[in-house]
Amino acid sequence: MGSSPTISTRVPIVDFTKEDVKPGTDAWLSAAKQLCIALEEFGCFVALYDKLPQELDDAIFRASDELFDLPVEVKSKNINDKPYHGYVGQIPIIPLHEGLGIDYVTNREEVRKFTELMWSDGNDRFCETVHSYSTIVAELDHMVVRMIFENYGVEKHYDFHLASTSYLLRFLKYRAPSTTNQGDNAIPRHTDKTFLSILHQNNVNGLEVKTKEGEWIGFNLTPSSFVVMAGDASMGWSNDRIRSCDHRVSMKGTITNTRYTLGLFSFLSGIVKVPDELVDEDHPLKYKPFNNVELIHFYASAEGKKHEYTVKAYCGIEA
Repeated sequence: MGSSPTISTRVPIVDFTKEDVKPGTDAWLSAAKQLCIALEEFGCFVALYDKLPQELDDAIFRASDELFDLPVEVKSKNINDKPYHGYVGQIPIIPLHEGLGIDYVTNREEVRKFTELMWSDGNDRFCETVHSYSTIVAELDHMVVRMIFENYGVEKHYDFHLASTSYLLRFLKYRAPSTTNQGDNAIPRHTDKTFLSILHQNNVNGLEVKTKEGEWIGFNLTPSSFVVMAGDASMGWSNDRIRSCDHRVSMKGTITNTRYTLGLFSFLSGIVKVPDELVDEDHPLKYKPFNNVELIHFYASAEGKKHEYTVKAYCGIEA
């Protein structure tokens, strides 16, 4: 995998904890501009966000531990027609990784269904923790999306976009490697098929993103921080203004503890098209209208896996 990554001091940090970051204020406009520049340059930024109480933060990681402790035959019941939305694990090429997903997680009933699938007698504490966590992080997603739309002058489309958005929460586990090279490829490089992905980890690092210059950058993240990443859907929607974040997870070096990450992934229903406002002489139309779910299915195909950016292969317009 090459040399160790640089620990990022370049990926911008956007502070959502400031009292004055409210719609219409100078602080809001400044944050919106800052995060859009970050998404254009790196495909991601670090968000400082303090709406998640420490008690709930602790509880969601305990819930992760509890979930992954279940027998494989129980976790394997987590099935979804959409690729990579259900249980992923026991895969020889990524032996350190396991993941489970709850689709439409901001709907309490969907969380309850998942909970009862995993625990036949139910697990009210798990259900409440997961729904509360997802609702709070979805509010961060709403803020970021609103800032993106306002910054690009397409705020009139925001309400429709929000109504078209659903959330998948994925519980992601990475075991500490038992051999020297086992952790190099905990999760190989990829881009998400989301509009946005919001990642929150325990105190074990391992996430790396690739710069435009091809350099891999790692993170030292504080407990109140979230990594907000653009996916292929936002790259297509923005007509290539936003860059889909190329990333991987590497568990090498001195890592001896399990890494837990929570990923809140946003997907769009219906047909996604580039807003007319984002097409001009300097930005000719680069994408045909596309279906976000069909994009995921294309990515899961042998053809889809060949491409660096799935959305370009799926619905890109040749120059």
